[in-house]
Amino acid sequence: MKYILLTLSILFTLNAQEKPNMEAHYIGDKSCVECHSKETHEWMGSHHDEAMMVADEKSMKGDFNDTLFTYNNITSIFYRKDGKYMVKTDGEDGKLADFEIAYTFGVYPLQQYMVKFPKGRIQVLDIAWDSRDKKQGGQRWYHLHPDDNVTAGDPLHWTGPNLNWNYMCADCHSTNLKKNYDHKTKRYATTWDVINVSCEACHGAGSKHLAWTKNREHNISNSGFLVSLLHKGREWKIDPDTLNPVLHDANKTSRYSEIEVCAKCHSRRTQLDDTFKAGDKFHNHYLPTLLNENLYYNDGKIKDEVYVYNSFLQSKMHEAGVTCTDCHNPHTLERKAEGDKICFRCHKMDTYQAPSHHKHLKGSTGASCISCHMPARTYMGVDNRNDHSFRVPRPDLSIDNESPNACNLCHKDKNASWATDAMKEWYGKIPKGKQDFSHALESLRANSADAPKSLYRVLMSDAPNIAKATVSTYLGNYPTKQTYTTTMQMLRNKDVSIRRSALQAMEAFPPKLRVKEIFKLLQDPMKTVRMEAARQLSSFPLGQLESTKRQILEEALTEYENILLFAVDRPETQLSLALLYTNKNEFAKAEEAYKEAIRLQIKLVPAYVNYSDFLDRQKRNQEAFEILTKGIEQIPTAGILHHSLGLWYIRSKEKEKANKSLKKAVELEANNSRFTYVYAVAIGGTNPKEAIKLLERSYKQHTGNLQLVSGLVYYYKQVNNLTKSLEYEKKLKELQSFSVR
Repeated sequence: MKYILLTLSILFTLNAQEKPNMEAHYIGDKSCVECHSKETHEWMGSHHDEAMMVADEKSMKGDFNDTLFTYNNITSIFYRKDGKYMVKTDGEDGKLADFEIAYTFGVYPLQQYMVKFPKGRIQVLDIAWDSRDKKQGGQRWYHLHPDDNVTAGDPLHWTGPNLNWNYMCADCHSTNLKKNYDHKTKRYATTWDVINVSCEACHGAGSKHLAWTKNREHNISNSGFLVSLLHKGREWKIDPDTLNPVLHDANKTSRYSEIEVCAKCHSRRTQLDDTFKAGDKFHNHYLPTLLNENLYYNDGKIKDEVYVYNSFLQSKMHEAGVTCTDCHNPHTLERKAEGDKICFRCHKMDTYQAPSHHKHLKGSTGASCISCHMPARTYMGVDNRNDHSFRVPRPDLSIDNESPNACNLCHKDKNASWATDAMKEWYGKIPKGKQDFSHALESLRANSADAPKSLYRVLMSDAPNIAKATVSTYLGNYPTKQTYTTTMQMLRNKDVSIRRSALQAMEAFPPKLRVKEIFKLLQDPMKTVRMEAARQLSSFPLGQLESTKRQILEEALTEYENILLFAVDRPETQLSLALLYTNKNEFAKAEEAYKEAIRLQIKLVPAYVNYSDFLDRQKRNQEAFEILTKGIEQIPTAGILHHSLGLWYIRSKEKEKANKSLKKAVELEANNSRFTYVYAVAIGGTNPKEAIKLLERSYKQHTGNLQLVSGLVYYYKQVNNLTKSLEYEKKLKELQSFSVR
C-alpha cells in the first residue's frame, strides 16, 4: 500500500462514470471503508483522525473537574456545567468570563481547546492540556507562552488573530475546509466536509473514484495498468561501492506530488486560496517560507516552529529521492520501524551502527542515527520534533554564534570548539554535509564586508535550492552590474523559490533595467511568482501599455488582489492591500485598509509606520503625527516608531525633538545600522565626535554597510583625523567596486 496516496489521487480524477466535465466532489470517509478497510483501520485513532473533534466525553482529555490554573496573576477555572465543558478565563477585554469549549485539537502530547465567538469566529485557547503521563511531567494544564506574560490585546493572546482557528489552523485540521470570510460584514461562514483529516484530505475528492468502482468491469484493465505503472521502477538498492541506498525511480513526478500533498500542512507557509487538490502544484496555492532568520539558524537548523517541509528540502535524503512515505505509514502516521531501525531499512546496519562510524559506545545516545542526524527541538512546551534536514553534525558552525549542534545537545558541559576538535581527531576533518551556506547567511544577515562574495559562493555551490533561494533575496542589497547579471540568471532558474527570490531582488535595480523582465514573469506557471511580479508592477501606469500587455497586467493585478482579499482577516494582508490600492490611486480604499489593519491588531507596528507615511504623502501631516504617537502609546518599545517620529520632527524643523526620538530608536535597537546612521547624521553637525563613536560601534557589526563607512569618512575629516578618514575611504572604494572573480 506504499503508493496508495498517489494511486488514489489519480484514480479519483480518471475513469469516472460521471459526466466528463463534472468536478469530483467530496463523499466522506464512510464511502471508503468497504474497499479500503485495512487503510481505514490504520487511520482510525491516528493524529489525522483526531486532528479536530467535537468536545464530548470521548474526545476530551483535560481535567475539567473545577481545576484551577494561574498565569500572569489570572486564575482560570476548567469545569463542567449541564454536560458542557467550560472555562472561566480572561476574554478580549481582559475580564474573566465563562466560555464553552466547542471543539478539541489533537490528542498527544498536548490537546488544545476551541471556543466559538460571534460572527463565525473560532479561537484556540492558549492554555493547553499536557497529555503525557505524570512520569513525563504531564497530566496538567500549562500555558503555551509561559515567559511572555500575555494579556488581552497582545498578538499572542488567545482571543487575537494569531490564535484564530478560521485562518491559522482550520485548513490543516479538517477536510475540504472553506474559510468563507466576508470582508464587508467581517463575518466567517467556515465549512468543512469532514471535521478531521480524513481520506479525501490527502487523496482528493472521491466521487469519481466511487463512480468507477460501480462500473469497474469496463475499466478494470485500464485501472490495472494505471496501478502497475505507479509501482513500476521505484526501488531502493544498496550501491556496493558507497554502501549507500540508491533510488531507481521511473516516475519522479509522483514523488513530488506526494511530498507536496504533505507540504500543504507540514510546512510553514502562507495560504493563497483554499482550492488546493491532491496533485496540484504546491506553489500555486501556498507560499512557503525560506530559511528566514526568525525561523531557522544560519545553518538551516530548525529554530521556530516550521513543520518539516523546508527542513526536508535541505537534505540529501530529498535530493536522493526519499519521500515522506518511505519512512512514515501515511495512514497511521507512525514510523515504519522503531528508532534507528527506520534508517536501517535503507542504510546498511553493519556500517552505520559500528563504532568506527559514530565513535560512541554501542547503545548510547551518541550512537543513535536520529539523535545525531535529526536532533529534536521542543515546541508548544511539550512537543519534541525532530529536524528533518538529516544533517551531518557540524559543531564548527556553532562556534561564536547561537546555533545549536547535536554534539553539545548531549555534551552540555563542553563547548562547540571541544566538539569540533573531537570530530577532527576522529575523521581527520569536519564532514561537510549540506550546510556550507551557514557562514554566508551569517555574513549576509550582519551585512559584513565579505557578504557579497559569500553570496556568490553559495550560488555556485551544491547547496540545496532552498539555501540558494534564501541568499538570492540579498542580491538586491548589492546592486552592481555583476549582481544584476546574476539576478537575471536566477530569474530563469527551474526552481520556483529561486525565481521568486531573484524577482524580489530585482526591485532594488532601476526601473529601466527591470520592468521588462518582471513583466515576463506575470505569466510564470507558478502563482507565487506571478503575485510578486504583479505587486512590483502595480504602480506601473497602464496608459503606457499597448492593449495586449495591458490585459496581461490587469489580469495579474486582479489575481494578486484576489489573493490578498482571501486573507483580509489578517492585519498584515491589509497592509499589502493598502499598498496595492495606493499604487492604483485608490486612496480611500488604501486608508480603509490601514484602519482595518490596526483594528485587527492594535499592536501591529508596521501599520502605524506605513499609515503615517501614507498620510504624510497626502499632505495630512498632523494626522501622520497622531498615528505615530498612537503607535508609540501602544508599543513604546518599537524603535522604528520612534525613528519615524524623529524623521517627522525633522521634516517639521523641530530638531531638538527629532534628536530625542532618533536617540530613543537607537537605544531600543542598537543593532539597527540605519537608525544609528540617521541619528549620527542628525547630531554630527554639532557633535561629530559622538557621531563617530556611534558609527564605529555599529560598523563593528556591519562592516559591509556603505552608509556607515561613508559617514566615518566624512566625520573623521570634520575632526581633522585624515589618517582615519583615508582608511575608511579605502574601505569605501573596496565596497563600491565589489566584483567577484
